[in-house]
Amino acid sequence: MTEAEPEYDDIHMRFLELLWGDGYLSPGGPAEVDRVLEPFAIAGKDMLDIGCGSGGITLHIAKKFSPRSITGFDVETPVIREATRRAAEAGLSDRVHFVQAPPGRLPFDDGSFDVVFSKDAMVHIPDKDAIFAEIFRVLRPGGILAASDWLVGHDGELSQDMKDYIEAEGLSFGMASPKRYQQAMIGAGFTDVKTISRNAWYREEARRELNRLKTDLYDEAVKITSAAFVEKNLRTWTAMQKVLDSGEHCPTHLNATKPPI
Repeated sequence: MTEAEPEYDDIHMRFLELLWGDGYLSPGGPAEVDRVLEPFAIAGKDMLDIGCGSGGITLHIAKKFSPRSITGFDVETPVIREATRRAAEAGLSDRVHFVQAPPGRLPFDDGSFDVVFSKDAMVHIPDKDAIFAEIFRVLRPGGILAASDWLVGHDGELSQDMKDYIEAEGLSFGMASPKRYQQAMIGAGFTDVKTISRNAWYREEARRELNRLKTDLYDEAVKITSAAFVEKNLRTWTAMQKVLDSGEHCPTHLNATKPPI
């Protein structure tokens, strides 16, 4: 079967990394990753990063939190190729590995990991029950899920502003509410389930991102992509700001535990 056209190709990666940092395809940089992970003991553990993108976050975790091993997983080939290159350049290939596989069942045995992390990637997976069941399966008893994702703040019909934003993104967003995420995690068997809104933080962060794209980053962004690409993303960020300000777009931290035996 031919692999689908990647959503995060080299041009998209270059643009997002200019805005968010080398190897980062979601906002907040290392500080936001640290906020997700610092409550948990990770040193010496085996860890999985779902939707690892181009590897910047995975490598940051390896350096700062000292897991015994960390495996980055993504469904797209270009980002895994770039992540593998970065790990080799950083001299971390002995404990940082990257795996690409099609969407669906995670390509790992039951009970392979102590910690599963994901940064703003599960938004691309419409079936929340399926992904949390898979995360539960690959975790060892007592293992933890520590993640963040892009959620919608309610269970009702999406507003026209939200529909316009998703259309502007042009990505495969399968957004759901905190309540829906909680149901899926509990249904998979998790306990100690928590969702923590990050809307207040990102609505101001996104405003700064939009301003930078319009000013000091504009020329460099055009140089590494194209004027049309940058203008398209200015429209996207403007549409995103509306739904962040309304609270309908709700970046959220997710925490849960697989019960011990």
